[in-house]
Amino acid sequence: MNKPSLPDLVLWDMDGTLIDQTDSIIRCYHEVIQSFGFSKPSPLDIKRSLGGPLTHTLSLFLPEDSVDAARILFKETFPKYMFEGMIVLEGAMELIKRLNEQGIPQAIITNKQGGNARAVSKKCGFDQYIKVCVGNGDNPYEKPQVEFTESVIQALGGEYNHIILIGDSPTDVKTALNYKANCFAVTTGSHNKDELIEAGAEKAFNNLNELIELWAL
Repeated sequence: MNKPSLPDLVLWDMDGTLIDQTDSIIRCYHEVIQSFGFSKPSPLDIKRSLGGPLTHTLSLFLPEDSVDAARILFKETFPKYMFEGMIVLEGAMELIKRLNEQGIPQAIITNKQGGNARAVSKKCGFDQYIKVCVGNGDNPYEKPQVEFTESVIQALGGEYNHIILIGDSPTDVKTALNYKANCFAVTTGSHNKDELIEAGAEKAFNNLNELIELWAL
């Protein structure tokens, strides 16, 4: 079998795709939600809600009139311990390096707060190879809005005809489809292959090493 053609641009999701920061994220949601007098949601319920905007997840567990204040509190709280227990996921750095060696531009597109995302990128060393990292709060948009993806493309410059977005959630799939790009999904978040393919992913993988094998990098 011939190896599939390489993309001319790779867009990366962050949480659940490049890193696992779940413990810190769940801890912060629990702390914020309890501060408003509500019981802690289950870690699984929180995990499966991730990938979309912060306000969406908060709205699942808090009344509408508390969401904005909770969003502000979350943004203030999370940086205090966001690196606790964080791990770089299997194959992430290796695939980033190999794509860079092929001269393929890469960018991070995430609903994590932009400042936090860039701090994570620097901590993990992704920023050695990925210079563009756009997150929530960097502009008025968020995934899966087309305008958010367009802001990342504009930051990169150039024209791209074969874009692959690598992500772990239905939000990532929708982000890609809204921009008429393809999504290669990984099950390193909280969704399985069937769920990701049903959402519209072109392909689904168990981990990023399988993508290295697919592209024979």
